[in-house]
Amino acid sequence: MKWIPQDLETYLNAKEYVDTAVVPLYGISTMDGLKQSAEAAEFITLLTTHLERQFTGRILLFPPFTYLSRVQNERLVNDLLEWESEIKMAEFKHLFYITADSNWRNVEGSLQGSFIWLPSLPLGQMSDSQKFEMIDNQVKQLFSIFSQIWAENE
Repeated sequence: MKWIPQDLETYLNAKEYVDTAVVPLYGISTMDGLKQSAEAAEFITLLTTHLERQFTGRILLFPPFTYLSRVQNERLVNDLLEWESEIKMAEFKHLFYITADSNWRNVEGSLQGSFIWLPSLPLGQMSDSQKFEMIDNQVKQLFSIFSQIWAENE
């Protein structure tokens, strides 16, 4: 389910079945890394949207946690921990963070949720069918990660 009123209405009526929250992490750069940050955001958007379609009824895709890439890690971690606290209070059993920003790998131990880092794939020169195939392959790999974590915590 997506963060839209219709899906949230469904979520509220079937809350006991939706046990997983997915939060995309987007680093925004307006300087040298402008194009790279846009490519990463496009990649993570397509990936998490496809992931949400595959697991409709099991996950709720939250809006992206968006931050300036130049901001220090400690501040970002504290902000994200506030999100985590809110999500945990909503009684989600599982929380996944998905990003293409490798800087999060340095602080993932500070977070309770499961952290998934994927290198961004440049999708700009691909046709829509090529993008779909690439994203579909990535989601298939994520399926095993999600399944393993769900099985460990059931």
